[in-house]
Amino acid sequence: MKLLKLAVTAIAFLAPWVAATQDRPAASSQAIVITGGKLLTVSHGTIENGVLVIADGKIAGVGAAGSVKVPKGAQVIDAKGMTVYPGLIDPETNFGLTEISADDETNDLEERSDEIMPHMHVADAFHAETDLIPVARLNGITNAVVAPASGDTIAGQDLFIQLYGNRQQMMLGNDVALAMNYGAEQRRRGGRGEGGKSKYPSTRMGLITELRQTILDTQAYVAKRDAAAKKPDAEFKRDLKYEALIPYLKGERPVVIGVYESYDVETIMKLADEFHLKVILNHVTHSQEVLDEIAKYKVPVIIGSIYDAPRANERYDAVFSLPAELAKRGVKIAISSADAGGPVSSHSSRNLPYAAGMAAAYGLPYDDALKAITLNVAEMFGFGDKLGSLDAGKMANVVIANGDPLDVRTDVKRVFIQGVDVPLVTRQTKLRDEYK
Repeated sequence: MKLLKLAVTAIAFLAPWVAATQDRPAASSQAIVITGGKLLTVSHGTIENGVLVIADGKIAGVGAAGSVKVPKGAQVIDAKGMTVYPGLIDPETNFGLTEISADDETNDLEERSDEIMPHMHVADAFHAETDLIPVARLNGITNAVVAPASGDTIAGQDLFIQLYGNRQQMMLGNDVALAMNYGAEQRRRGGRGEGGKSKYPSTRMGLITELRQTILDTQAYVAKRDAAAKKPDAEFKRDLKYEALIPYLKGERPVVIGVYESYDVETIMKLADEFHLKVILNHVTHSQEVLDEIAKYKVPVIIGSIYDAPRANERYDAVFSLPAELAKRGVKIAISSADAGGPVSSHSSRNLPYAAGMAAAYGLPYDDALKAITLNVAEMFGFGDKLGSLDAGKMANVVIANGDPLDVRTDVKRVFIQGVDVPLVTRQTKLRDEYK
């Protein structure tokens, strides 16, 4: 009877959550046609008076008025005077890993028991019911990369999500990239172990040496594993840490390396070149001295925060103009919503378009600024054929707004995610409506 009562209590507790995840509608079987709007396709220019057709959760057609066949019986949305563009993609968030920053019980941001944790999977901790996702969705963000916090040298493997649906529907790509960090933040002062010795590296020299040794150990592990596979009776003990690193050492998936200073960029890229890693550089906030070298690496770069204060030896606009300077050198860039000071915060993801707008104000061409929060991000993480632009065959992640997406005065009016017209409701809008 006690077990029965416990089960009934659990079911009653979980019922609202189950209903919330199951009641989310699927894409309508009825086609949707958006007419008369200004289409920012990202991939093939701007269409002033365009037509976009959504069917079966995908973009079925896009083009100028009169050039696209409109299905019979379709729901027609008049977007005259509106701007239509692909859903925005934030390349670095902590969605589903944090809720209230000051409450440790709501944070699953990093594992502090070790600083080398490639076998940590963000997907294992992702909480799809977070109240932070609807807030970002309200401003046109439809997809994001979820990464662990940056305190560890190797913090785990990133998750690529859709910002609507149940938990499984939202997780579009598990383990899409390895989160690596190198710099001052990863040096662990204190933490003394036996004999007064530090358990973790406390200098940059220690950090890079540990990274190199970990990679060498992984290579030795692979050789031993392959040798054991050739001997039927050989015993071999699997090591999850080394197993997790293998696809990244093969260059099958990207390693996102968070680094801020010029000299740290040079150090970590020597390591990456030594082991032929497929790199996405992240932040490079105060690396203006080595921008030409970064261009020579021929790797994409995620920039954030764009709002960091300049150093004493930098121009006032050094960080603001960083995207423009990299783009000028031919570097593919993405822009994240990271807060000033560097840390990622899912609370600020709603401001993603304004970070791109700041970059445009300081010299980044407008089209490049829009790509930096749409198509470029999708391509960096292996979703370029599915997301990031208004092209037939891609997922129907589409936003309708009353103005320029990079302008703070613009209001988002409708958001479609995989063809679903998503309600623009957040905890804040509910409280507003209740108490107004």
